[in-house]
Amino acid sequence: MKSIDFNAGNSFEQEKIIAPASHTVTNQLSENVILTTLDDIYSWARLSSLWPLMYGTACCFIEFAAMIGSRFDFDRFGLIPRAAPRQADVIILAGTLNMKMSQATLRLYEEMPEPKYVIAMGACMISGGMFSADSPTAVRGADKILPIDVYIPGCPPRPEAIMDAIIKLRKKISNESIQERGKIKQTHRFYSTTHNMKPIPSAHTGKYLDSPAREKPPEALAQAMGDMVPPALMTMKKETEKEERKA
Repeated sequence: MKSIDFNAGNSFEQEKIIAPASHTVTNQLSENVILTTLDDIYSWARLSSLWPLMYGTACCFIEFAAMIGSRFDFDRFGLIPRAAPRQADVIILAGTLNMKMSQATLRLYEEMPEPKYVIAMGACMISGGMFSADSPTAVRGADKILPIDVYIPGCPPRPEAIMDAIIKLRKKISNESIQERGKIKQTHRFYSTTHNMKPIPSAHTGKYLDSPAREKPPEALAQAMGDMVPPALMTMKKETEKEERKA
């Protein structure tokens, strides 16, 4: 009788379990040829290597800086912060934008090479935030001067919100086409409204020391509050009336 070596088969199966990956090169065409389009590979290369500009104007930049740190690891998306606008293709506007910094922000954006993208981070960059009511210098939204691609609401947004904005921007880049680049240039995308402001006389005249309300509260206010007028003020009023009669 022929002896059957059962260990030979077992050793082969054991080898497959230990090293399941084969080192042999297959001759099948589907395993050696990759078919794709120029748009797909070009968009894949761009969305996997976005370089944001290291730029911030106020407190939202602290969250952006935390995103760069090791806890959230900005580099997992292939994003490498750059300090020069000519080496960056994404600018994350973080913080309050006032009229003094709007010109510098626009200059940084114009120095960035095409294609470039803008992310507005925080309530101040979207609509002016807490400064939209009474600040004479805050810009009511960065879309007044720059075309915005992605908005991140919050005051301030968490680093996870920045991560979600990057994912949305990557989806937008992946849908772009080289043939349509001329049609979707970032022009005529600014939103602005004309403000019909009317000049009114200033309430601060500098003569607050001569104000009659400085010595005593207005009578209408005293009656509304129900407070009694102090006797000293009543005596002063009587003396004033006597002097007016003598005059």
